[in-house]
Amino acid sequence: MNKRIALTILFLTFSAFVSGQDISWTLTKCMEVALQNNIDIKIRQLEVKRVEKLQNSVLNRMLPGITLHGEEVYNFGSTIDPSTNGRVSSNIQQDNFYLNARSNLIDFSHFTNAKKDKINIELARVEKEVLENEYKLQLLESYYQALYTQELLKIQNEELVQSLFNLNRVTKEVAIGNKPQSDLYDMQLSYSEDENRNLQTEQLYLIKKKELFQLMNVFDFDVDKINLETSREENSLNISEEKYNPKIKFSLLNYQNSMKSINLEKASKLPVLSAYYGYSTFFYKNINQTTSNDFFVQLSDNKNQEVGMQLAIPIFNGFRSNKRISAAKIESEKAKLAMERAKQELDKELDLEEQKKTNYLKLQQKLNEKQMFAEASFGTTQAKFTNGKIEAILYATVKNQFLVTKYEVLKNDLQLQYIDLKINLLKNNSL
Repeated sequence: MNKRIALTILFLTFSAFVSGQDISWTLTKCMEVALQNNIDIKIRQLEVKRVEKLQNSVLNRMLPGITLHGEEVYNFGSTIDPSTNGRVSSNIQQDNFYLNARSNLIDFSHFTNAKKDKINIELARVEKEVLENEYKLQLLESYYQALYTQELLKIQNEELVQSLFNLNRVTKEVAIGNKPQSDLYDMQLSYSEDENRNLQTEQLYLIKKKELFQLMNVFDFDVDKINLETSREENSLNISEEKYNPKIKFSLLNYQNSMKSINLEKASKLPVLSAYYGYSTFFYKNINQTTSNDFFVQLSDNKNQEVGMQLAIPIFNGFRSNKRISAAKIESEKAKLAMERAKQELDKELDLEEQKKTNYLKLQQKLNEKQMFAEASFGTTQAKFTNGKIEAILYATVKNQFLVTKYEVLKNDLQLQYIDLKINLLKNNSL
């Protein structure tokens, strides 16, 4: 028994020394590292850049599309002579070149598409924020699960030291006959229960920290040497009344985009004014003839240019435009309802979290009072047990009651911190 006690004291002393060498991680640091390491967020960042590259302004859409065509043709037998446009019986080589440019000077779809491009860029950015917000909420929950287990382990370590001291003292008193053997058995059982509880909490703490750092995609740290903290700034939150939840913003942008889609379908029923320019030339040669005009001379002699404007007015297309407009309006109604649903879900979640916070605040005062009474009771019980006025089993019962109250106060306090942080993330997407 003495060897076991000595080993336990050595272990607790070593643990206390090692804890002083721990690397401290705050919630803010965990968030920053996790956001940098998350692959899904990196993918969304690339998507934002991709959508930005696809953006076209109205001026850009009005720039002409220019194409150059070239072809070489061999005609055999009865063909058209390009120089006379008459049919001849001969074999002719012909090279044709065309340069075309066209621009829509007035096209109402250009304005709508330019606006949709801007909305699509904002949608991509907000979609990344939605992913980040959901990821932060997961990190927050994982962090506080590990933090509670860490603080619980500290309390249990303190109690284990006290249990070891009492066991050592009772062992000596039984040896000299001041206490009965039954007290030693009771203290051995109590100490064994504390040891098992402490070991289970240590194992759970290691699992919770591993889960947290795996969620952060951090694998180059020894989690045994990491200590979790909550800074003063994080504990004293100033929650803004103005809401900015990326899910709400995303649903609003979706609705705005659907309204632009209606305008885009309506634009297909409006006139389009285009300007175009064409340049063409050709070279021909009768294969049966040994001589022909110079290549560049023919290109110069045969050149042709045309400039014109075209007005296209849609008149009838089988009611397809009307059907697409009606379908776009239905999609817009769906987007509007989705936006209202997102607002309702956020309001309900915030209302629930606020109610939880109210409950924890009401409970906090009661738990503090209970802890004060339990601490006073344990103090007097400890004195009675030291003086041999009560049995070890009664002492263990009072000690366990005091331990439970400390757990309850710790858990309630951390729950309040967690609720405040969660509400701020839901409202403002920030800690």
